[in-house]
Amino acid sequence: MNTDRIQTLLQDICLVSERNHAIVQQVRRLALAADDGVSEEVKYGGILFSTTRSFCGVFSYANHVTLEFSAGASLPDPFHMLEGQGKLRRHIKLQQLEDMADRHVADYIALACAAASSAT
Repeated sequence: MNTDRIQTLLQDICLVSERNHAIVQQVRRLALAADDGVSEEVKYGGILFSTTRSFCGVFSYANHVTLEFSAGASLPDPFHMLEGQGKLRRHIKLQQLEDMADRHVADYIALACAAASSAT
């Protein structure tokens, strides 16, 4: 985990959008709390979270933040919030901090982390 790169990215996000920065920080808190073994790294212009495997990433764009799930196509979708049609990935778009609760982000992060931790 390179904390300098993470802090630089977070500062850049904050300069562009304080709203997106708050969303990214909340996603980070949830992802890092999902398991004792979660690590984070800057990759592909966002922050990726991993246990034994990568399970999600958060990316800031001009008008929203996207929470990407590496193996989202195989995750249960109990709240019907996952978007995307690809073979592997799914995502949830977040435009305001309130979307975190409304779109059950903590539940999806927990599902993705558990799936990555149990994968062989």
